[in-house]
Amino acid sequence: MAKGTHQLEWCIVRLGDDHNWWVDEVSDPVHWDVDGLSIIDPRQVDHIIELIEPLREYGFDSNLFERAFIPFRITKDLGKGRVRLARTKQPLLESEEKLFALPDIIDEENGPYADFLDHITRLRVKLLNDLLDFEEKLTIDEVEDQLREAQNNDFIEGKAVHLFQEITAILDFMPAGHGDDEEESDKGAAEDEEDDLPEVEEGEEEKLKGDASLKWDDDEDEDADAEGKDGDDKDKDKDEDDDSDDEEEEDDKPSRSKRGRG
Repeated sequence: MAKGTHQLEWCIVRLGDDHNWWVDEVSDPVHWDVDGLSIIDPRQVDHIIELIEPLREYGFDSNLFERAFIPFRITKDLGKGRVRLARTKQPLLESEEKLFALPDIIDEENGPYADFLDHITRLRVKLLNDLLDFEEKLTIDEVEDQLREAQNNDFIEGKAVHLFQEITAILDFMPAGHGDDEEESDKGAAEDEEDDLPEVEEGEEEKLKGDASLKWDDDEDEDADAEGKDGDDKDKDKDEDDDSDDEEEEDDKPSRSKRGRG
């Protein structure tokens, strides 16, 4: 582990607008620069451990993982999205407590965190070469070049790259033309097929609606029921009108009789 890390005993972290945690203050400002320093929260730690699981059969080294991170536990909620953390000796892979993990990046090139990234990159390449049928074997250099290009694009756009994203970019890495790219391609092809369907003009659409040959049996039954209902309603209205006329005639008869007698 880098020489000054034993002096880092506590830190204060805040929840950013991106829903990631970032370091505001540390007990060792001499060795640690908090400008843009991110820390991995317990939920993200669990997700990383889950993504690492398939790499175990390819020789994953748990010790490299433990050395790459400094574990912290929550000691105080400071309010307004700020929390005070204290360093702990509990191992991340075995602890039942929800722990934060600060990647040890004091030596970014040759430190334990850099070793961890190299390790999982090699194992991810082995896994992909086993799972996917490449014309030529995928190489570590190819993967690192693609990851570096994505990071440079984020840097140009002014995006702050959280270290959790840096790790999952490796553990989720899939070369172009595989995985999600294929799903997007299939989705695009389906949309193209829909676009190729001829549009039905409004007049033609009305003709199609009235075409009995295009109706399902259920539709015909519903139409028949509707017609029968309409007929019954008309007969009912007619009967009511006849009854009304009869009542008027009955009313007129006594009236005329009275006038005749007068």
